[in-house]
Amino acid sequence: MSNDSATRTPTERATSRLTGQPAPGETERTVGQLVADATHDLSALVQSEIQLAKAEVTKGISFGGKGIAFLAVAGFLALLGLIFLFHTLAQVIAVWLPVWAGYLIITLVLFAIAALLGLLGIRAVKKAKANAVPQRAIRNAQETVTAIKPGS
Repeated sequence: MSNDSATRTPTERATSRLTGQPAPGETERTVGQLVADATHDLSALVQSEIQLAKAEVTKGISFGGKGIAFLAVAGFLALLGLIFLFHTLAQVIAVWLPVWAGYLIITLVLFAIAALLGLLGIRAVKKAKANAVPQRAIRNAQETVTAIKPGS
């Protein structure tokens, strides 16, 4: 083992030591050094946690993107199948009525279903809008601030 500690600068010796341990030649660490080490360790911990979170989110987004693409293609193919189903139904009705009447009946049924779904959608949006404010989270945050404030 070489004795290279004599050739290194004090800064190099201080940065190569273990965190929380006195530098070579020092008997005790000062409060400033301990606080600096704690701050450095905390900063490194937070940065590593942020990097881990970024990696997890990126992986989740990748899988989510693929899933959304598959769902979009499946939805498009289902829409095409639905169009052909409606054409088939119109042709079946045309066995008893003229072709234009079959298409008219199918069109009116589709508009009726669309109107019903539209009304249900509007009702759901209004209900969601009324419940959009996170009341419990706001109350908890206010309680936390009240508890932390001095003199409260």
